[in-house]
This record gives sequence, C-alpha cells and structure tokens, in this order.
Amino acid sequence: MIWLVGTASWTDKTLLESGKFYPASAKSPEARLRFYASQFNLVEVDTSYYAIPSVGTAQHWAERTPQGFVFNIKAFSLFTGQWTSTDVLPKDIRQALGAGRRMVYKDMATELRDELWRRFAASLVPLQANGKLGLVHFQFSPAVSRHPQVVEHIEHCLEHLPGHTLSIEFRNPSWWESEETTAETLAMLRRLGLVHTIVDGPQGSANSVPAIWESTHPEHALLRLHGRNALAYGKPAKTAAERFDYAYDSEELQALAQRIAPVARSVKYAHAVFNNCMEDKSQLNARAFRELLAGV
Repeated sequence: MIWLVGTASWTDKTLLESGKFYPASAKSPEARLRFYASQFNLVEVDTSYYAIPSVGTAQHWAERTPQGFVFNIKAFSLFTGQWTSTDVLPKDIRQALGAGRRMVYKDMATELRDELWRRFAASLVPLQANGKLGLVHFQFSPAVSRHPQVVEHIEHCLEHLPGHTLSIEFRNPSWWESEETTAETLAMLRRLGLVHTIVDGPQGSANSVPAIWESTHPEHALLRLHGRNALAYGKPAKTAAERFDYAYDSEELQALAQRIAPVARSVKYAHAVFNNCMEDKSQLNARAFRELLAGV
C-alpha cells in the first residue's frame, strides 16, 4: 500500500501571501510547483473546478514534477450540479451560448456540454500519459440530493471519462441519512467502480455529512479533510480559506490516522488531501499526518 498525502491546491492566495511555506526563491509558478513536489507526493488541482485547464498547462505540471508524484483533478463545476459563470467558459463556447447569458446549469445545449467534456478529458491526457494522474474528483454541490437522476448523471460522467478513476464526494446529507441509505450509496459506488470520499469536516450545519469509513474501490481510498470550523462552515464565506480555516491538533490527527489505517490496508493507494487551506495550515497538517501514518 502506498500513502499519497498532500493538499488541495498549492497556490491558494492566503498561502502565497503568508510567506510561510515557499522559500523566497520560489517566485514563479514553475518554482513553486517544483518546491511543493519536493515536499509531498500528491496534490489536488483545485483550479480545474473553476475553469478547464489547457492541455499545455497540464503538460507543464507533468514536466515540473518528479516520477511518482500524483495529481488528483477536481472536475469542472458544471459537471457537478453547480451553476457556472459563463466568464470561465472558452471564448467560442461563450459565443455559441449567445450574449446575455451570465450563468449556465442544466440548460446548456447537449453539443456544447459534450464539447466541454471533450476538452476536460483532453486536459487529463498529459498527466495520464506521464503516469501522474490519480483520481478525477467530483465534489457535488450541496444541492445535489439523493435521487436516481443523480446516479444517471454519474453514469453519464463515467461515459465521458473512459479509462479514468473517478472519486465521488456527496455534500448533501441525504446520501448518508440512515444505515439503509448509506448502504445503498456505498453499493452504488461499488457497482460503478467509483471511489468513495471519506469526509472529515465541520458538523452541525445543514450541509454537514458524516465520515463513512469505507472503501468502495479495489485500488484507491480517499480521505478529504476540510477542518472542523463549524462556525465558518455554517455561514456565507468570501473564500474557501475563510470557510475551512482550521488547524488540526496532534490528537485529532492521531485519531484520524488510526481510523484511516484499516481502510488504507484494503487498497493499493491511500489518498489523504487536506483542504483546510488558510495560509499554510494544510501543509503543516499534511506533513504531521504523513509522519503519524508511518506508525499505524
């Protein structure tokens, strides 16, 4: 079993402004990625959720990281039940939509949506070709509740990404509201060959979900850690860093390491992604967690 431990993004605004992680010499995007990859063997690409990366950008990522380094890629927001601004769409897609469209959701023409899928799949090729692509992560909107149409949509996602391993993160508690629904959700993920995302996050809000310590894929397990700042999570936040502003203490990390260890032993690759992205809190926690995993 191989542990893959890292953070969600390596260029969060608060991380760069803090000056606490990167050396002063790491001033360029290339230098920052090279330094990050010298510290961790995994990163989750967050920017792909907001806009589909170019093939050239993905090629640069592959070239600037060592063998054995892994990128998990977040799926584009439009594919995850999220309203998406037309500002982030490619110019030709915006023009095809016509003037006046500011947001798009399910009402986009099939041919345009299929073209976005094609471009997203193309952006994965350089990483896959270089053996550096891990999971394609679908973080579904909290509005995506348990429904057969959602399962159909997930099957649709699989059809557009043949040959890739998809991880699924449900942020609506309806998927986990009882033992029966939890069992059905896990069975669906197993049936479709999808990676269940174990979520450690704030509790007590309408969108809080429990940590379900199960694996559904023979090769991959995924733990995503959002911190436990219930106050910030339950109210509007200007940035992700503000919402997930939290530093795990050593006792919390030790307990998490003990919980994930038996799940990890059932797979080939165990991913742990820290998304508590205020300044360098995720990097500090990821380093400490990696050290604790050596003893479990």
